[in-house]
Amino acid sequence: MAGHSQFKNIMHRKGAQDAKRAKLFTKIGREIIAACKTGVPDPSSNSRLRSAIQWAREENMPRDRIAGAIKRAAGDGDSTQYEPIRYEGYGPGGVAMIIQALTDNRNRTAGDVRAAFNKFGGALGETGSVSFQFNHIGVILYPLAAATEEKMFEAALEAGAENCEVKDGQHAVFCGTDAFSGARDALEKAFGPPASARIVWQPKISVPIDEEQAAAFLKLVDALEDQDDVQEVFTNAEIPDAVLHRLSAA
Repeated sequence: MAGHSQFKNIMHRKGAQDAKRAKLFTKIGREIIAACKTGVPDPSSNSRLRSAIQWAREENMPRDRIAGAIKRAAGDGDSTQYEPIRYEGYGPGGVAMIIQALTDNRNRTAGDVRAAFNKFGGALGETGSVSFQFNHIGVILYPLAAATEEKMFEAALEAGAENCEVKDGQHAVFCGTDAFSGARDALEKAFGPPASARIVWQPKISVPIDEEQAAAFLKLVDALEDQDDVQEVFTNAEIPDAVLHRLSAA
């Protein structure tokens, strides 16, 4: 079980879930605002905004919050300019980590990220120091009921995707980052909105870590995610389910 998205929800205790969700909605709202300011506040003409809205829908963000973020970016007096920045480093146990941030103050964000790594036994590296261990790709997911495996495969290739397979009970379509928007839009036209459509850092090889390393690693992930500027954390950590459940119950 490699990668952050597969274990993040297991570690969230019920008492903290509301706070986590509120912070996630804030991060998505920031991405919506940034997307509007780098294009136009119309998802039909702004691919980045369509992706941000898709993310919001995946996380069940209320429609009024989505609309409010677009309105705010479109001229409600918000002059904040956000820029994307990527940090790379190693966490406890030597796992590779990629942190995607969106910030209006690079110095503040760099200091906060570095402090988290230092506190929990990680080491922040230079850009490019770990990204070679990941594939930067688009991943589009559909439920199996959306189409037969053959029809999804054919449609995916016609849309410019590189591969399509059934994985974890879903159709998983993989494409290059440049082809992502076109593939997503073509598949949505054919099969309706996807269950998920994201550009991710997918680890090429996972790194297993023991329980002690996993405890420190998950604290580092939580510390990073708790930062307003950090949008997403990707890793190649492999943690057994039994270890995750023991740590979440501790």
